[in-house]
Amino acid sequence: MSADDTNTIDDSAAPLIEHLAELRTRLIRSVLALLVTISFFFIPIQGQFIAEHLMNFLLEPVVNTLRNMGDENPALQFTSPQEYLFTVFRVSMVGGFALAFPIIGFQMWRFVAPGLYRNEKNAFLPFLIASPVMFFLGASFAQFVVTPLAMTFLLGFADAASFLPSILLGEGETVVNNDQPTIVFNGKVNESLDITLKFIMAFGLCFQLPVLLTLMGKAGLVSSEGLGNVRKYAMVAILVLAALVTPPDVITQLILFVVVYGLYEISIHLVRRVEKKRDARLREEGYFDDEDEGFVDDDVEDLK
Repeated sequence: MSADDTNTIDDSAAPLIEHLAELRTRLIRSVLALLVTISFFFIPIQGQFIAEHLMNFLLEPVVNTLRNMGDENPALQFTSPQEYLFTVFRVSMVGGFALAFPIIGFQMWRFVAPGLYRNEKNAFLPFLIASPVMFFLGASFAQFVVTPLAMTFLLGFADAASFLPSILLGEGETVVNNDQPTIVFNGKVNESLDITLKFIMAFGLCFQLPVLLTLMGKAGLVSSEGLGNVRKYAMVAILVLAALVTPPDVITQLILFVVVYGLYEISIHLVRRVEKKRDARLREEGYFDDEDEGFVDDDVEDLK
């Protein structure tokens, strides 16, 4: 191997090593931030860890539903010695990641930003900010609207079924069958929390729809006209999504459909605004031909 070849290999390897070192630094800082925020949730306040307060907040839809059903002192149980500890640690990880996400996102942004042009930075940064905001809105909607409705239906179904014989026989008449077991709800902490977290994740991701479609529209992958043309297929897909992620409750499914479809229409409007701004910029720079109603393909590709 000649000296020139050796110099060429060394020159090409140096930037790669620098990028890997930079990535390692960003990852270490992100992990440290995550560990700090997770540890924050194990600070005791009023005799409980912060993670336990957060867990109680997430379980409020279940507890409030049980109170509304007549249980004055609702209780959730755990059936193994390690279950409660693991559940608290799980909550602390979810909360820790939520608190550390701005730092993690900033570290990832600092890693990729040097490789972007100024116009690409200006285009991508708003979406990086909008994404956690929309996820928070979706998570809040799930916690305060969807989960209480779902718990009312799921827990109220068994309660309503117990009154079915008296309804069929007439008011004031009851059926007592000592051969049948008494069925009561003894909720587990981890399983009840799992339902709440699934709703939060599902709606948090659904609320990313405007961010995703607008970013794809800015990249030229979708258009407002194309999104409008597939509107009827989008409606069917949203209906299927509503049936999959919600209980068989028409009201909850209708709420999810209206919200997600509304986000889809908002996405079409945002993509249309992006297209208008892009057309205006290209027209000012002389790349847009009004007579031909088209673009100079090579020049447009250079601008992306």
